[in-house]
Amino acid sequence: MTSPLTSVLFEGDDRQYSPTRLDGWLEFVDGPDRISPPLLTREQMAELSRQELLRYNDSRHVWHANIGPIKTPQLLQLHEDLYEIVGSNRHDGDKAKPAALVDAYPGIGKSTAVREFGRDFHREQIALRGETTTEGHRRVPVIYIALTGNTQIRGLNAAICRFYRLPTAGDADTLAERAVDAVLSLKTSIFIIDDIHFLASANSNSARLVNQLKFLSNTFPVTLIYVGVGVRERGILSEGRSLTEALHAQFGRRTTALTLRPFQVGDESGRIEFRKVLLTIEKKLVLADKYPGMLADDLADYLLAHSSGHFASLMALINRGCYRAIHSGHERLDAELMNRVKNDAAAEAARLELVAALEAGLLTAKPHRRSSRKTA
Repeated sequence: MTSPLTSVLFEGDDRQYSPTRLDGWLEFVDGPDRISPPLLTREQMAELSRQELLRYNDSRHVWHANIGPIKTPQLLQLHEDLYEIVGSNRHDGDKAKPAALVDAYPGIGKSTAVREFGRDFHREQIALRGETTTEGHRRVPVIYIALTGNTQIRGLNAAICRFYRLPTAGDADTLAERAVDAVLSLKTSIFIIDDIHFLASANSNSARLVNQLKFLSNTFPVTLIYVGVGVRERGILSEGRSLTEALHAQFGRRTTALTLRPFQVGDESGRIEFRKVLLTIEKKLVLADKYPGMLADDLADYLLAHSSGHFASLMALINRGCYRAIHSGHERLDAELMNRVKNDAAAEAARLELVAALEAGLLTAKPHRRSSRKTA
Protein backbone atom coordinates (compact mmCIF):
# COMPACT_ATOMS: atom_id res chain seq x y z
CA MET A 1 0.00 0.00 0.00
CA THR A 2 1.03 3.62 -0.45
CA SER A 3 2.27 5.07 2.81
CA PRO A 4 -0.02 7.76 4.25
CA LEU A 5 3.08 9.37 5.77
CA THR A 6 4.95 10.51 2.69
CA SER A 7 4.66 14.15 3.81
CA VAL A 8 5.91 13.49 7.33
CA LEU A 9 9.52 14.60 7.74
CA PHE A 10 11.96 12.26 9.39
CA GLU A 11 12.60 14.93 12.02
CA GLY A 12 8.95 14.82 13.05
CA ASP A 13 6.78 17.85 13.77
CA ASP A 14 8.24 18.99 17.09
CA ARG A 15 8.34 22.77 17.15
CA GLN A 16 10.95 24.01 19.59
CA TYR A 17 10.62 27.71 20.29
CA SER A 18 10.12 30.13 23.15
CA PRO A 19 7.21 32.59 22.83
CA THR A 20 9.14 34.92 25.17
CA ARG A 21 11.48 35.74 22.26
CA LEU A 22 10.36 37.59 19.14
CA ASP A 23 11.40 34.79 16.77
CA GLY A 24 9.55 32.23 18.88
CA TRP A 25 6.46 34.40 19.24
CA LEU A 26 6.34 34.91 15.46
CA GLU A 27 6.67 31.15 14.94
CA PHE A 28 3.77 30.65 17.37
CA VAL A 29 1.70 33.28 15.56
CA ASP A 30 2.57 32.45 11.96
CA GLY A 31 3.31 28.73 12.14
CA PRO A 32 1.05 26.46 10.09
CA ASP A 33 -1.83 24.71 11.78
CA ARG A 34 -1.07 21.12 12.59
CA ILE A 35 -2.70 18.51 10.38
CA SER A 36 -4.07 15.43 12.09
CA PRO A 37 -2.41 12.16 11.11
CA PRO A 38 -4.71 9.80 9.22
CA LEU A 39 -6.79 7.44 11.34
CA LEU A 40 -5.59 3.99 10.30
CA THR A 41 -7.16 0.68 11.21
CA ARG A 42 -5.12 -2.06 12.84
CA GLU A 43 -5.03 -3.85 9.49
CA GLN A 44 -3.65 -0.76 7.75
CA MET A 45 -1.01 -0.32 10.43
CA ALA A 46 0.01 -3.94 10.04
CA GLU A 47 0.81 -3.27 6.38
CA LEU A 48 3.27 -0.48 7.24
CA SER A 49 6.99 -1.14 7.32
CA ARG A 50 8.68 -0.84 10.70
CA GLN A 51 10.03 2.60 9.81
CA GLU A 52 6.65 3.77 8.53
CA LEU A 53 4.94 2.56 11.71
CA LEU A 54 7.51 4.32 13.90
CA ARG A 55 6.95 7.55 12.00
CA TYR A 56 3.17 7.15 12.13
CA ASN A 57 3.24 6.65 15.88
CA ASP A 58 5.63 9.57 16.29
CA SER A 59 3.25 11.81 14.36
CA ARG A 60 0.38 10.70 16.61
CA HIS A 61 2.37 11.42 19.77
CA VAL A 62 3.16 14.99 18.74
CA TRP A 63 -0.44 15.51 17.56
CA HIS A 64 -1.95 14.40 20.86
CA ALA A 65 0.52 16.55 22.80
CA ASN A 66 -0.65 19.64 20.90
CA ILE A 67 -4.40 19.16 20.51
CA GLY A 68 -6.17 22.47 20.62
CA PRO A 69 -7.02 25.07 21.23
CA ILE A 70 -10.31 23.68 22.48
CA LYS A 71 -12.84 26.51 22.36
CA THR A 72 -14.34 25.90 25.78
CA PRO A 73 -17.05 28.27 27.03
CA GLN A 74 -14.55 29.53 29.60
CA LEU A 75 -11.98 30.38 26.91
CA LEU A 76 -14.56 32.04 24.66
CA GLN A 77 -15.83 34.20 27.52
CA LEU A 78 -12.31 35.25 28.47
CA HIS A 79 -11.50 36.18 24.87
CA GLU A 80 -14.71 38.20 24.61
CA ASP A 81 -13.80 40.13 27.76
CA LEU A 82 -10.24 40.74 26.60
CA TYR A 83 -11.38 41.97 23.18
CA GLU A 84 -13.71 44.41 24.89
CA ILE A 85 -10.90 45.81 27.03
CA VAL A 86 -8.30 45.95 24.25
CA GLY A 87 -10.74 47.16 21.61
CA SER A 88 -11.85 50.10 23.73
CA ASN A 89 -8.30 51.04 24.75
CA ARG A 90 -7.78 53.54 21.94
CA HIS A 91 -6.53 56.25 24.28
CA ASP A 92 -3.88 58.75 23.20
CA GLY A 93 -0.37 58.33 24.54
CA ASP A 94 -0.82 60.81 27.39
CA LYS A 95 -3.52 58.63 28.99
CA ALA A 96 -2.88 55.39 30.86
CA LYS A 97 -4.73 52.47 29.31
CA PRO A 98 -6.79 50.25 31.65
CA ALA A 99 -5.21 46.84 32.21
CA ALA A 100 -6.58 43.30 32.56
CA LEU A 101 -5.62 40.80 35.24
CA VAL A 102 -6.35 37.13 34.53
CA ASP A 103 -6.10 35.56 37.97
CA ALA A 104 -7.02 31.89 38.38
CA TYR A 105 -5.93 28.63 39.98
CA PRO A 106 -2.96 26.76 38.49
CA GLY A 107 -3.82 24.19 35.83
CA ILE A 108 -6.92 25.98 34.55
CA GLY A 109 -5.31 26.83 31.21
CA LYS A 110 -5.21 30.61 31.67
CA SER A 111 -1.75 31.08 30.12
CA THR A 112 -2.73 29.03 27.08
CA ALA A 113 -6.00 30.93 26.73
CA VAL A 114 -4.30 34.34 26.94
CA ARG A 115 -1.58 33.33 24.48
CA GLU A 116 -4.28 32.20 22.05
CA PHE A 117 -5.95 35.59 22.43
CA GLY A 118 -2.61 37.28 21.77
CA ARG A 119 -2.08 35.20 18.63
CA ASP A 120 -5.57 35.98 17.31
CA PHE A 121 -5.15 39.71 17.99
CA HIS A 122 -1.66 39.75 16.43
CA ARG A 123 -2.97 38.10 13.26
CA GLU A 124 -5.92 40.49 13.03
CA GLN A 125 -3.68 43.54 13.36
CA ILE A 126 -1.34 42.29 10.63
CA ALA A 127 -4.33 41.63 8.36
CA LEU A 128 -5.70 45.10 9.12
CA ARG A 129 -2.54 47.21 9.04
CA GLY A 130 0.08 45.16 7.20
CA GLU A 131 3.31 43.45 8.24
CA THR A 132 5.38 46.64 8.22
CA THR A 133 4.82 50.10 9.67
CA THR A 134 4.82 53.29 7.62
CA GLU A 135 8.45 53.78 8.71
CA GLY A 136 9.38 50.35 7.33
CA HIS A 137 9.72 48.47 10.64
CA ARG A 138 8.29 45.03 11.29
CA ARG A 139 4.93 45.38 12.98
CA VAL A 140 4.79 43.54 16.33
CA PRO A 141 1.32 44.09 17.82
CA VAL A 142 1.81 41.79 20.82
CA ILE A 143 4.70 40.72 23.01
CA TYR A 144 4.69 37.90 25.55
CA ILE A 145 7.01 37.62 28.55
CA ALA A 146 6.99 35.25 31.51
CA LEU A 147 8.52 36.29 34.82
CA THR A 148 10.66 34.24 37.18
CA GLY A 149 10.98 34.22 40.95
CA ASN A 150 11.48 37.60 42.66
CA THR A 151 11.69 39.63 39.45
CA GLN A 152 12.48 43.29 40.01
CA ILE A 153 11.90 46.27 37.71
CA ARG A 154 15.27 45.99 36.02
CA GLY A 155 14.70 42.30 35.36
CA LEU A 156 11.27 43.04 33.96
CA ASN A 157 12.65 45.69 31.61
CA ALA A 158 15.44 43.32 30.59
CA ALA A 159 12.85 40.63 29.74
CA ILE A 160 11.04 43.11 27.49
CA CYS A 161 14.30 44.08 25.77
CA ARG A 162 15.24 40.42 25.42
CA PHE A 163 11.95 39.74 23.65
CA TYR A 164 12.72 42.49 21.13
CA ARG A 165 16.30 41.20 20.67
CA LEU A 166 17.69 44.41 22.20
CA PRO A 167 20.79 44.69 24.42
CA THR A 168 20.11 44.03 28.10
CA ALA A 169 23.02 46.01 29.52
CA GLY A 170 22.31 49.09 31.62
CA ASP A 171 20.20 50.12 34.58
CA ALA A 172 16.41 49.92 34.82
CA ASP A 173 15.83 53.38 33.33
CA THR A 174 18.14 52.74 30.37
CA LEU A 175 16.40 49.45 29.64
CA ALA A 176 12.97 51.09 29.91
CA GLU A 177 13.92 53.81 27.41
CA ARG A 178 15.22 51.17 25.02
CA ALA A 179 12.03 49.14 25.36
CA VAL A 180 9.76 52.18 24.88
CA ASP A 181 11.58 53.04 21.63
CA ALA A 182 10.88 49.49 20.40
CA VAL A 183 7.21 49.72 21.38
CA LEU A 184 6.78 52.97 19.44
CA SER A 185 8.77 51.83 16.40
CA LEU A 186 7.17 48.39 16.09
CA LYS A 187 3.65 49.58 16.99
CA THR A 188 3.19 47.18 19.87
CA SER A 189 -0.20 47.59 21.54
CA ILE A 190 -0.38 44.66 23.98
CA PHE A 191 2.03 43.33 26.61
CA ILE A 192 1.12 39.90 27.96
CA ILE A 193 3.00 39.45 31.24
CA ASP A 194 2.68 35.91 32.55
CA ASP A 195 3.39 34.75 36.11
CA ILE A 196 2.91 38.29 37.40
CA HIS A 197 2.91 36.91 40.96
CA PHE A 198 6.69 36.63 40.57
CA LEU A 199 7.04 40.40 40.29
CA ALA A 200 8.82 41.06 43.58
CA SER A 201 8.97 38.32 46.18
CA ALA A 202 5.91 36.83 47.81
CA ASN A 203 7.16 38.22 51.13
CA SER A 204 7.39 41.84 49.99
CA ASN A 205 4.56 44.19 50.82
CA SER A 206 1.84 44.61 48.23
CA ALA A 207 2.46 48.38 47.91
CA ARG A 208 5.76 47.57 46.22
CA LEU A 209 4.00 45.31 43.76
CA VAL A 210 1.42 48.01 43.01
CA ASN A 211 4.19 50.56 42.42
CA GLN A 212 5.90 48.23 39.98
CA LEU A 213 2.69 47.62 38.06
CA LYS A 214 1.94 51.35 38.05
CA PHE A 215 5.41 51.94 36.61
CA LEU A 216 4.52 49.66 33.70
CA SER A 217 1.26 51.45 32.89
CA ASN A 218 2.90 54.89 33.12
CA THR A 219 5.92 53.92 31.04
CA PHE A 220 4.52 51.86 28.17
CA PRO A 221 1.63 53.09 25.98
CA VAL A 222 0.12 49.62 25.67
CA THR A 223 -2.66 47.49 27.12
CA LEU A 224 -1.16 45.34 29.86
CA ILE A 225 -2.60 41.87 30.30
CA TYR A 226 -1.33 40.32 33.51
CA VAL A 227 -1.62 36.57 34.13
CA GLY A 228 -1.02 35.16 37.59
CA VAL A 229 -2.06 33.09 40.57
CA GLY A 230 -3.39 34.57 43.80
CA VAL A 231 -2.66 38.16 42.81
CA ARG A 232 -5.98 39.55 44.00
CA GLU A 233 -5.52 37.83 47.35
CA ARG A 234 -2.59 40.16 48.03
CA GLY A 235 -5.12 43.00 48.17
CA ILE A 236 -3.75 45.05 45.30
CA LEU A 237 -7.23 45.82 43.95
CA SER A 238 -8.69 46.90 47.29
CA GLU A 239 -9.74 50.38 48.41
CA GLY A 240 -9.01 51.86 51.82
CA ARG A 241 -8.05 54.94 53.77
CA SER A 242 -4.28 54.55 54.20
CA LEU A 243 -1.74 55.75 51.64
CA THR A 244 -0.93 52.15 50.76
CA GLU A 245 -4.60 51.31 50.29
CA ALA A 246 -5.05 54.46 48.21
CA LEU A 247 -2.35 53.19 45.84
CA HIS A 248 -4.18 49.87 45.65
CA ALA A 249 -7.43 51.66 44.89
CA GLN A 250 -5.81 53.61 42.06
CA PHE A 251 -4.45 50.41 40.55
CA GLY A 252 -7.79 48.68 41.08
CA ARG A 253 -9.62 51.46 39.22
CA ARG A 254 -7.32 50.92 36.25
CA THR A 255 -7.44 47.13 36.23
CA THR A 256 -10.23 44.71 35.30
CA ALA A 257 -10.00 41.35 37.07
CA LEU A 258 -10.89 38.31 34.94
CA THR A 259 -10.65 34.61 35.63
CA LEU A 260 -11.10 31.11 34.23
CA ARG A 261 -13.19 28.65 36.18
CA PRO A 262 -12.79 24.87 36.37
CA PHE A 263 -15.46 22.66 34.84
CA GLN A 264 -18.48 22.57 37.15
CA VAL A 265 -20.81 19.56 37.02
CA GLY A 266 -23.07 20.46 39.91
CA ASP A 267 -25.94 21.21 37.53
CA GLU A 268 -27.20 19.95 34.19
CA SER A 269 -25.81 22.85 32.15
CA GLY A 270 -22.35 22.23 33.59
CA ARG A 271 -22.55 18.53 32.80
CA ILE A 272 -23.66 19.23 29.23
CA GLU A 273 -20.80 21.70 28.85
CA PHE A 274 -18.26 19.15 30.08
CA ARG A 275 -19.69 16.47 27.78
CA LYS A 276 -19.40 18.74 24.73
CA VAL A 277 -15.74 19.38 25.53
CA LEU A 278 -15.07 15.66 25.88
CA LEU A 279 -16.82 14.96 22.56
CA THR A 280 -14.70 17.62 20.86
CA ILE A 281 -11.49 16.12 22.25
CA GLU A 282 -12.64 12.60 21.43
CA LYS A 283 -13.07 13.48 17.75
CA LYS A 284 -9.46 14.67 17.58
CA LEU A 285 -7.88 11.49 18.98
CA VAL A 286 -6.06 9.26 16.50
CA LEU A 287 -6.46 5.78 18.00
CA ALA A 288 -7.42 2.75 15.92
CA ASP A 289 -9.97 1.40 18.40
CA LYS A 290 -11.57 4.65 19.57
CA TYR A 291 -15.36 4.77 19.41
CA PRO A 292 -18.12 7.35 19.92
CA GLY A 293 -18.60 8.01 23.62
CA MET A 294 -15.19 6.61 24.64
CA LEU A 295 -14.49 9.77 26.64
CA ALA A 296 -17.87 11.48 26.91
CA ASP A 297 -19.80 8.42 28.12
CA ASP A 298 -17.48 5.74 29.46
CA LEU A 299 -14.75 7.94 30.98
CA ALA A 300 -16.58 11.14 31.89
CA ASP A 301 -16.67 10.54 35.65
CA TYR A 302 -13.16 9.11 35.62
CA LEU A 303 -11.70 12.13 33.80
CA LEU A 304 -13.54 14.57 36.05
CA ALA A 305 -12.20 12.89 39.18
CA HIS A 306 -8.64 12.56 37.93
CA SER A 307 -8.42 16.11 36.55
CA SER A 308 -10.49 17.79 39.31
CA GLY A 309 -12.18 19.70 36.50
CA HIS A 310 -9.00 21.59 35.54
CA PHE A 311 -8.48 21.79 31.81
CA ALA A 312 -4.68 21.54 31.81
CA SER A 313 -4.81 18.44 34.02
CA LEU A 314 -7.49 16.94 31.79
CA MET A 315 -5.44 17.43 28.62
CA ALA A 316 -2.27 16.09 30.26
CA LEU A 317 -4.15 12.99 31.39
CA ILE A 318 -5.62 12.34 27.93
CA ASN A 319 -2.30 13.01 26.18
CA ARG A 320 -0.44 10.56 28.41
CA GLY A 321 -3.23 8.04 28.05
CA CYS A 322 -2.96 8.26 24.26
CA TYR A 323 0.80 7.80 24.45
CA ARG A 324 0.37 4.66 26.54
CA ALA A 325 -2.43 3.36 24.30
CA ILE A 326 -0.21 3.69 21.22
CA HIS A 327 2.96 2.45 22.85
CA SER A 328 1.24 -0.62 24.31
CA GLY A 329 -0.85 -1.36 21.23
CA HIS A 330 -4.07 -0.95 23.23
CA GLU A 331 -5.30 1.75 20.79
CA ARG A 332 -8.12 3.06 22.98
CA LEU A 333 -8.63 4.74 26.33
CA ASP A 334 -10.37 2.93 29.16
CA ALA A 335 -10.19 2.90 32.94
CA GLU A 336 -7.82 -0.09 33.05
CA LEU A 337 -5.25 1.69 30.88
CA MET A 338 -5.79 5.09 32.47
CA ASN A 339 -5.16 3.68 35.94
CA ARG A 340 -1.53 3.18 34.89
CA VAL A 341 -1.12 6.81 33.74
CA LYS A 342 0.64 9.20 36.10
CA ASN A 343 -1.06 12.55 36.56
CA ASP A 344 0.04 15.84 38.11
CA ALA A 345 0.31 16.06 41.89
CA ALA A 346 -2.41 18.68 42.34
CA ALA A 347 -4.99 16.64 40.47
CA GLU A 348 -4.06 13.53 42.43
CA ALA A 349 -4.47 15.39 45.72
CA ALA A 350 -8.06 16.32 44.82
CA ARG A 351 -8.93 12.94 43.31
CA LEU A 352 -9.92 10.96 46.41
CA GLU A 353 -12.61 13.41 47.51
CA LEU A 354 -14.11 13.52 44.02
CA VAL A 355 -13.98 9.74 43.64
CA ALA A 356 -15.81 9.33 46.94
CA ALA A 357 -18.55 11.74 45.83
CA LEU A 358 -18.91 9.99 42.47
CA GLU A 359 -19.06 6.52 44.00
CA ALA A 360 -21.66 7.67 46.54
CA GLY A 361 -23.85 9.02 43.76
CA LEU A 362 -23.52 12.57 45.06
CA LEU A 363 -21.87 13.79 41.87
CA THR A 364 -21.70 12.82 38.21
CA ALA A 365 -20.21 14.32 35.08
CA LYS A 366 -22.84 12.68 32.86
CA PRO A 367 -25.85 14.76 31.83
CA HIS A 368 -29.25 13.31 32.64
CA ARG A 369 -30.27 14.47 29.18
CA ARG A 370 -27.43 13.78 26.76
CA SER A 371 -26.53 16.50 24.32
CA SER A 372 -25.96 15.83 20.66
CA ARG A 373 -22.68 14.18 19.74
CA LYS A 374 -22.22 16.74 17.00
CA THR A 375 -19.74 19.48 17.81
CA ALA A 376 -18.78 22.61 16.00
